[in-house]
Amino acid sequence: MKVVILWSSPNTDGLTASAKEQLKKGLISKDCEVEEIHLNRCKIEHCRACGNGWGTCNKNGTCVIKDDFSEIYDKLVKADGIVFVTAVYWSDMTECFKAFFDRMRRCDASYNHFLRDKRCVLVACAGGTGRGTLECLSHLEMGLTHMGMRAYDRIPVVRYNKDYMLPALEAAGSTYAERLENGFDMYY
Repeated sequence: MKVVILWSSPNTDGLTASAKEQLKKGLISKDCEVEEIHLNRCKIEHCRACGNGWGTCNKNGTCVIKDDFSEIYDKLVKADGIVFVTAVYWSDMTECFKAFFDRMRRCDASYNHFLRDKRCVLVACAGGTGRGTLECLSHLEMGLTHMGMRAYDRIPVVRYNKDYMLPALEAAGSTYAERLENGFDMYY
C-alpha cells in the first residue's frame, strides 16, 4: 500500500510536524510505503481563475500554471491512501495548503474525477487556542465531497489534547493502513 501524507506548516518541528510523524509511524508499522509532501517547500501558486473563472481545469482537467501542482496531484491520484495534515490559521488550512487544495478541487471535481471514492484521513493542528480546528476540518471535508472523496477520520489536535492525541495518531495511522488493505467497515 502506498500512502501520501500531504502536510503544511512553516514549523518543521512543531505540533503539525509531530502529528504527521505519529501518523507516519503508524502507517509504517503496517508496512505501508509512505511519501510525505511538505507543501511549504513546494512551489504552488494560487488559482488564477483563468478563462472567465473556468479555464483548462474545467475543459481538460489540467492547470495552466507551471509549478509543482501537477506532479503532486499525480502522486495523490496514484496513491492508495491520502492523509491531509495542516496547521490551522483563521479557522482554515494554511495558505499554501489552500492554494493546492483549491486547484486540485477544480481539476478533479470539474473534469478528472480521479480521486473519487478515495478514503483519506484529515488532521487539523492548532497551536494557539485550538479554536478553529473543527471549522478547518469541516472546510477540508466539504472540498473532499466536491471531488467525491471520503474522509475516514477527522482528527483535531491542539495544545490541550496533544499529550493523548499524538499517541492516538499512531494508532490512527495503523488502523487506516489496515482498512486500506482489508476494506472499510462503514458505508457511505
